[in-house]
Amino acid sequence: MKGKITRKHIVEMADRLFYERGYEHTSLADIADSVQISKGNFYYHFKSKDEILAAVIELRLENTRNMLLQWEDGGERPEDRIKRFIDILIANQADIKMYGCPVGTLCTELSKLNHASKAEASELFTLFRTWLSRQFALLGLEAAADELAMHLLARSQGVATLAQAFQDERFIQHEVEQMNDWLNSKVNAK
Repeated sequence: MKGKITRKHIVEMADRLFYERGYEHTSLADIADSVQISKGNFYYHFKSKDEILAAVIELRLENTRNMLLQWEDGGERPEDRIKRFIDILIANQADIKMYGCPVGTLCTELSKLNHASKAEASELFTLFRTWLSRQFALLGLEAAADELAMHLLARSQGVATLAQAFQDERFIQHEVEQMNDWLNSKVNAK
């Protein structure tokens, strides 16, 4: 049992370090130090940095799936669920100001490195795209559902990038208000 807890803790700490420092700038020693285990014990769980990256991506995929399922089970209308996606920017604004979007920063870094795991990391965006597209379809906007989903993903990524660059919480709040107004206009126009 302790081994599973240790492995899970290692993955969670690696996830945090990859987000805060970046994949390339986080060493295996950094991860081992953060969970206070010896390198030998660390290598018992993970043989390489790529192996732990795969586990981090899987953790993020699992967490994203669970979050989206919770939003689905909330019994809210599709527009309310889309608003929950938009409001992630407010809920996570302190981290976003410091480190950007965890999905966007990882995907961008792995693409720059031409890393073999870049396609797996991009699955995080695919989860959001598919989910958002389904919500727009449920709103009766089937013909434009994917286009609307991609627009909202692009806008949220832009907000995260600029919030990090300018360190401005008011910018995040203003953009979230505008995204919600945009969503309301789509709902009212149908």
